[in-house]
Amino acid sequence: MTTDLAKFAKDNGVKYFMISFTDLFGAQRAKLVPASAIAGMQEDGAGFAGFATYLDLTPAHPDMLAVPDPESVIQLPWKPEIAWVASNCVMEGEDVAQAPRNVLRRLIAEAADEGMHVKTGIEAEFFLLSPEGTQINDPLDKAAKPCYDQQTMMRSYEVIREISDYMLELGWGPYQSDHEDANGQWEMNWDFDDALKTADKHSFFKFMTKTVAEKHGMRATFMPKPIPGLTGNGCHAHISVWDAPGDKSKTNVFAAEKTDSPTGELGLSESGKHFLGGIMKHASALAAITNPTVNSYKRINAPRTTSGATWAPNSVTWTGNNRTHMVRVPGPGRFELRLPDGAVNPYLLQAVIIAAGLSGVRSKAEPGKRHDIDMYAEGHKVKGAPKLPLNMLDALRAYDNDKALKSAMGDDFSAAFLKMKREEWTQFVSHFSSWERENTIDI
Repeated sequence: MTTDLAKFAKDNGVKYFMISFTDLFGAQRAKLVPASAIAGMQEDGAGFAGFATYLDLTPAHPDMLAVPDPESVIQLPWKPEIAWVASNCVMEGEDVAQAPRNVLRRLIAEAADEGMHVKTGIEAEFFLLSPEGTQINDPLDKAAKPCYDQQTMMRSYEVIREISDYMLELGWGPYQSDHEDANGQWEMNWDFDDALKTADKHSFFKFMTKTVAEKHGMRATFMPKPIPGLTGNGCHAHISVWDAPGDKSKTNVFAAEKTDSPTGELGLSESGKHFLGGIMKHASALAAITNPTVNSYKRINAPRTTSGATWAPNSVTWTGNNRTHMVRVPGPGRFELRLPDGAVNPYLLQAVIIAAGLSGVRSKAEPGKRHDIDMYAEGHKVKGAPKLPLNMLDALRAYDNDKALKSAMGDDFSAAFLKMKREEWTQFVSHFSSWERENTIDI
């Protein structure tokens, strides 16, 4: 039964709804709607001028309506009079094809038609910085290897504890939080779920984390490489496919009895192998979505960091339980994609995983050779494995050249994404930097 948002407001003391959608660049947009008006908004949606956000629309386009998905509603634990609700973008009665949540919903439906229900968990990494974002918030967090540091955890305890409390209250099943590999960096984990629910939670988590950090006089950033020389923010995705959605799922389709094949030895089924094959086949193009900013390529092509390792891939390789590759299979029935970074759009991350995986299953793609080596120490020995793109422009070119992935993600979406990202690249290369002045003024 569909949740009645007006009744939800009355039952829970909600005075306002934040009707939210995520644009192509991952920015969250919202309107604040009084509970007294939510019944009409649930039916017709809240009106937005799409051109005013990062969507490929013009001022001449009609109103874009953000129609709330009532099943996504979350009452803000820190301000219970407000409820956040994810929405689907509609224009003149039709879904806006380029809107990220719509892209994901369509691909989920395609996968379901083939009996595949993708479930994912993500590892959200972020930095806690000073309010202006120029330095780490904790001046005592200076260790060369700060990962899991106990004292630093206690100094930032109030922020991490508050976010964790809220996830517990929301029933997300948070199970661990830790100081990550870089000074000032944190990771928080919660239970895996259906792809759309994970995307909604991912969006809300970013909003919640930034809000709580601001409350404590800090700035939280998911930027891939906010501090030179330190490990960047990843957003690793753990992927499995099941026989049904939600609580109805009984069988992990990726799990299988171990066999002698490279994937079978790790407990990955034939469909799991082919899904992985799709990820590997489309990896270079995938990067345009999973690593969507100029700054992203300072993480996946980074030199050795002060901790001793970047923890990020730079080649298209896979392995067993080994974190130096783009994909690892840590145990039966799932695999971890280590390519995405903190800038990834929560909805497009899930969408491109499904698109690439479906492509692999349909074409019975092979994942290629399994490499059981330390890629950071011995990666030069691997022959024939493509290198990941060196910059955002190379990634956009790879995506544009991957006709199958572009089509799977949707022609309207792909055209809009490529157009706007190329415009972003042009703005970047047109920017006059201090590096240019320092290094070329006397040439």
